[in-house]
Amino acid sequence: MRVLLTRPREDAEPLAALLAERGIDSLIEPLLEIVPRADAGLDLDGVQALLLTSANGVRALAELTPERRLPLFAVGDATAQAAREAGFERVASAGGDVDDLARLVIARLDPRDGALCHVAGSAVAGDLGGRLEAAGFATRREVLYEARPRRALSPAATAALAGGGLDAVLFFSPRTAASFVTLAAGAGLREACKGLAAFCLSPAVAAAIEELPWRAVRVAERPTQAALIQLLAGRGRPDDE
Repeated sequence: MRVLLTRPREDAEPLAALLAERGIDSLIEPLLEIVPRADAGLDLDGVQALLLTSANGVRALAELTPERRLPLFAVGDATAQAAREAGFERVASAGGDVDDLARLVIARLDPRDGALCHVAGSAVAGDLGGRLEAAGFATRREVLYEARPRRALSPAATAALAGGGLDAVLFFSPRTAASFVTLAAGAGLREACKGLAAFCLSPAVAAAIEELPWRAVRVAERPTQAALIQLLAGRGRPDDE
Protein backbone atom coordinates (compact mmCIF):
# COMPACT_ATOMS: atom_id res chain seq x y z
CA MET A 1 0.00 0.00 0.00
CA ARG A 2 1.27 3.48 -0.86
CA VAL A 3 -0.21 6.70 0.53
CA LEU A 4 0.19 10.42 -0.06
CA LEU A 5 1.03 12.46 3.05
CA THR A 6 -0.09 16.07 2.82
CA ARG A 7 1.25 17.35 6.17
CA PRO A 8 4.14 19.82 6.50
CA ARG A 9 7.43 17.97 6.06
CA GLU A 10 8.45 18.22 9.73
CA ASP A 11 5.30 16.27 10.65
CA ALA A 12 5.15 14.04 7.57
CA GLU A 13 8.63 12.52 7.91
CA PRO A 14 8.10 10.93 11.36
CA LEU A 15 4.63 9.84 10.24
CA ALA A 16 6.12 8.14 7.18
CA ALA A 17 8.51 6.26 9.48
CA LEU A 18 5.61 5.03 11.61
CA LEU A 19 3.73 3.87 8.53
CA ALA A 20 6.81 2.11 7.16
CA GLU A 21 6.90 0.02 10.33
CA ARG A 22 3.44 -1.21 9.33
CA GLY A 23 4.46 -1.98 5.75
CA ILE A 24 2.89 1.15 4.28
CA ASP A 25 4.92 3.19 1.80
CA SER A 26 4.55 6.97 1.66
CA LEU A 27 5.01 9.84 -0.76
CA ILE A 28 5.43 13.14 1.11
CA GLU A 29 3.70 16.10 -0.52
CA PRO A 30 3.45 19.05 1.92
CA LEU A 31 0.56 21.26 0.90
CA LEU A 32 1.31 23.99 3.43
CA GLU A 33 4.60 25.80 3.93
CA ILE A 34 5.20 26.84 7.54
CA VAL A 35 6.83 30.28 7.69
CA PRO A 36 7.73 32.02 11.00
CA ARG A 37 6.40 35.56 11.21
CA ALA A 38 9.21 38.07 11.17
CA ASP A 39 7.17 40.48 13.32
CA ALA A 40 6.08 37.86 15.86
CA GLY A 41 6.23 38.89 19.48
CA LEU A 42 5.46 36.98 22.66
CA ASP A 43 4.19 38.44 25.93
CA LEU A 44 4.09 35.86 28.73
CA ASP A 45 3.66 38.35 31.56
CA GLY A 46 0.83 37.15 33.81
CA VAL A 47 0.37 33.93 31.84
CA GLN A 48 -0.35 30.78 33.87
CA ALA A 49 -0.24 28.27 30.98
CA LEU A 50 0.49 27.82 27.28
CA LEU A 51 -2.04 26.30 24.87
CA LEU A 52 -0.71 24.61 21.73
CA THR A 53 -2.87 23.30 18.91
CA SER A 54 -0.14 22.10 16.56
CA ALA A 55 3.44 20.89 16.48
CA ASN A 56 4.18 23.83 14.20
CA GLY A 57 3.18 26.13 17.04
CA VAL A 58 5.49 24.26 19.40
CA ARG A 59 8.44 24.71 17.05
CA ALA A 60 7.72 28.41 16.55
CA LEU A 61 7.35 28.94 20.31
CA ALA A 62 10.57 27.09 21.10
CA GLU A 63 12.47 29.30 18.66
CA LEU A 64 11.11 32.50 20.17
CA THR A 65 11.55 31.96 23.90
CA PRO A 66 13.78 29.98 26.31
CA GLU A 67 10.78 29.54 28.64
CA ARG A 68 10.19 25.83 29.31
CA ARG A 69 8.67 25.70 32.80
CA LEU A 70 5.19 27.08 32.21
CA PRO A 71 2.52 24.36 32.04
CA LEU A 72 1.80 23.51 28.41
CA PHE A 73 -1.52 22.02 27.32
CA ALA A 74 -1.44 20.35 23.90
CA VAL A 75 -4.41 19.50 21.71
CA GLY A 76 -3.14 15.98 21.01
CA ASP A 77 -0.39 13.47 21.60
CA ALA A 78 1.71 14.44 18.56
CA THR A 79 1.75 18.09 19.67
CA ALA A 80 2.55 17.02 23.23
CA GLN A 81 5.43 14.87 22.02
CA ALA A 82 6.83 17.78 20.01
CA ALA A 83 6.67 19.93 23.15
CA ARG A 84 8.52 17.37 25.24
CA GLU A 85 11.18 16.99 22.56
CA ALA A 86 11.59 20.80 22.56
CA GLY A 87 12.32 20.70 26.29
CA PHE A 88 9.01 21.82 27.81
CA GLU A 89 8.87 20.29 31.27
CA ARG A 90 5.16 20.25 32.20
CA VAL A 91 3.14 18.96 29.26
CA ALA A 92 -0.43 17.61 29.24
CA SER A 93 -2.22 16.23 26.19
CA ALA A 94 -5.97 16.55 25.57
CA GLY A 95 -5.73 13.63 23.14
CA GLY A 96 -8.26 15.08 20.72
CA ASP A 97 -9.45 18.37 19.23
CA VAL A 98 -9.85 21.95 20.47
CA ASP A 99 -13.05 21.05 22.35
CA ASP A 100 -11.13 18.35 24.25
CA LEU A 101 -8.38 20.87 24.93
CA ALA A 102 -10.87 23.40 26.30
CA ARG A 103 -12.40 20.77 28.59
CA LEU A 104 -8.98 19.74 29.90
CA VAL A 105 -7.95 23.33 30.62
CA ILE A 106 -11.26 24.12 32.35
CA ALA A 107 -10.90 21.00 34.52
CA ARG A 108 -7.27 21.64 35.48
CA LEU A 109 -6.90 25.42 35.78
CA ASP A 110 -8.46 28.32 37.67
CA PRO A 111 -9.20 31.59 35.81
CA ARG A 112 -8.01 33.55 38.86
CA ASP A 113 -4.46 32.25 38.45
CA GLY A 114 -3.67 34.19 35.28
CA ALA A 115 -4.18 34.42 31.54
CA LEU A 116 -3.82 31.65 28.98
CA CYS A 117 -1.57 32.05 25.94
CA HIS A 118 -2.72 30.25 22.80
CA VAL A 119 0.18 29.96 20.36
CA ALA A 120 -1.21 29.64 16.83
CA GLY A 121 -0.77 30.28 13.15
CA SER A 122 -2.48 32.90 11.06
CA ALA A 123 -5.43 30.53 10.47
CA VAL A 124 -7.05 28.57 13.28
CA ALA A 125 -9.73 25.89 13.46
CA GLY A 126 -12.43 25.96 16.09
CA ASP A 127 -13.10 28.59 18.76
CA LEU A 128 -10.78 27.69 21.60
CA GLY A 129 -10.65 31.25 22.90
CA GLY A 130 -14.43 31.57 22.91
CA ARG A 131 -14.90 28.34 24.85
CA LEU A 132 -12.38 29.38 27.48
CA GLU A 133 -13.56 32.96 27.80
CA ALA A 134 -17.10 31.66 28.36
CA ALA A 135 -15.65 29.72 31.32
CA GLY A 136 -14.12 32.89 32.76
CA PHE A 137 -10.56 32.64 31.44
CA ALA A 138 -8.62 35.53 29.93
CA THR A 139 -6.92 34.33 26.73
CA ARG A 140 -4.31 35.74 24.37
CA ARG A 141 -3.71 34.40 20.88
CA GLU A 142 -0.12 34.86 19.76
CA VAL A 143 0.28 34.37 15.99
CA LEU A 144 3.85 33.13 15.53
CA TYR A 145 3.74 31.62 12.03
CA GLU A 146 1.88 31.46 8.76
CA ALA A 147 0.83 28.33 6.90
CA ARG A 148 1.03 29.23 3.20
CA PRO A 149 -0.71 26.91 0.72
CA ARG A 150 1.20 25.42 -2.18
CA ARG A 151 0.41 26.81 -5.62
CA ALA A 152 0.75 23.50 -7.47
CA LEU A 153 1.32 19.82 -6.87
CA SER A 154 4.85 18.58 -7.39
CA PRO A 155 5.67 16.60 -10.58
CA ALA A 156 6.20 13.47 -8.45
CA ALA A 157 2.79 13.74 -6.78
CA THR A 158 1.07 14.59 -10.06
CA ALA A 159 2.61 11.57 -11.77
CA ALA A 160 1.73 9.24 -8.89
CA LEU A 161 -1.87 10.44 -8.79
CA ALA A 162 -2.34 10.32 -12.55
CA GLY A 163 -0.61 6.97 -12.98
CA GLY A 164 -2.43 5.07 -10.28
CA GLY A 165 0.67 4.79 -8.11
CA LEU A 166 -1.20 5.58 -4.90
CA ASP A 167 -3.89 3.83 -2.88
CA ALA A 168 -4.88 6.58 -0.46
CA VAL A 169 -4.38 10.18 0.67
CA LEU A 170 -4.16 11.22 4.33
CA PHE A 171 -5.66 14.53 5.44
CA PHE A 172 -5.14 16.13 8.86
CA SER A 173 -6.80 19.55 8.53
CA PRO A 174 -9.70 21.16 6.64
CA ARG A 175 -7.33 23.75 5.18
CA THR A 176 -4.95 21.14 3.77
CA ALA A 177 -7.89 19.14 2.45
CA ALA A 178 -9.36 22.18 0.72
CA SER A 179 -5.95 22.97 -0.78
CA PHE A 180 -5.71 19.46 -2.21
CA VAL A 181 -9.16 19.78 -3.80
CA THR A 182 -8.14 23.02 -5.52
CA LEU A 183 -4.76 21.73 -6.70
CA ALA A 184 -6.09 18.35 -7.89
CA ALA A 185 -8.90 19.98 -9.85
CA GLY A 186 -6.50 22.49 -11.35
CA ALA A 187 -4.16 19.70 -12.46
CA GLY A 188 -6.98 17.75 -14.10
CA LEU A 189 -6.83 14.96 -11.52
CA ARG A 190 -10.48 14.75 -10.45
CA GLU A 191 -11.00 11.43 -12.22
CA ALA A 192 -7.82 10.02 -10.69
CA CYS A 193 -9.41 10.36 -7.25
CA LYS A 194 -11.97 7.68 -8.18
CA GLY A 195 -9.25 5.11 -7.54
CA LEU A 196 -8.21 6.55 -4.17
CA ALA A 197 -9.40 6.34 -0.61
CA ALA A 198 -9.29 9.46 1.56
CA PHE A 199 -8.40 8.98 5.23
CA CYS A 200 -9.47 12.00 7.29
CA LEU A 201 -8.71 13.10 10.84
CA SER A 202 -12.24 14.38 11.51
CA PRO A 203 -15.68 14.94 9.94
CA ALA A 204 -14.70 18.57 9.28
CA VAL A 205 -11.72 17.37 7.25
CA ALA A 206 -13.90 14.91 5.35
CA ALA A 207 -16.37 17.68 4.50
CA ALA A 208 -13.56 19.70 2.91
CA ILE A 209 -12.76 16.96 0.36
CA GLU A 210 -16.29 15.93 -0.59
CA GLU A 211 -16.14 17.73 -3.95
CA LEU A 212 -13.82 15.04 -5.34
CA PRO A 213 -15.12 11.62 -6.45
CA TRP A 214 -13.22 9.41 -3.98
CA ARG A 215 -13.50 5.64 -4.07
CA ALA A 216 -14.00 5.72 -0.32
CA VAL A 217 -13.77 8.23 2.52
CA ARG A 218 -12.75 7.08 6.01
CA VAL A 219 -12.84 9.18 9.20
CA ALA A 220 -10.82 8.37 12.32
CA GLU A 221 -12.81 7.52 15.44
CA ARG A 222 -10.84 10.16 17.34
CA PRO A 223 -9.11 13.25 15.89
CA THR A 224 -5.62 11.92 16.61
CA GLN A 225 -2.76 10.71 14.46
CA ALA A 226 -2.76 7.38 16.31
CA ALA A 227 -6.44 6.80 15.49
CA LEU A 228 -5.87 7.64 11.84
CA ILE A 229 -2.90 5.27 11.61
CA GLN A 230 -4.96 2.53 13.23
CA LEU A 231 -7.75 3.10 10.73
CA LEU A 232 -5.34 3.03 7.81
CA ALA A 233 -3.41 -0.04 8.99
CA GLY A 234 -6.57 -1.92 9.82
CA ARG A 235 -8.27 -1.33 6.49
CA GLY A 236 -5.51 -1.98 3.98
CA ARG A 237 -6.94 -1.06 0.59
CA PRO A 238 -10.64 -0.38 1.43
CA ASP A 239 -13.55 -1.46 -0.70
CA ASP A 240 -16.27 0.86 -1.85
CA GLU A 241 -19.24 1.29 0.42
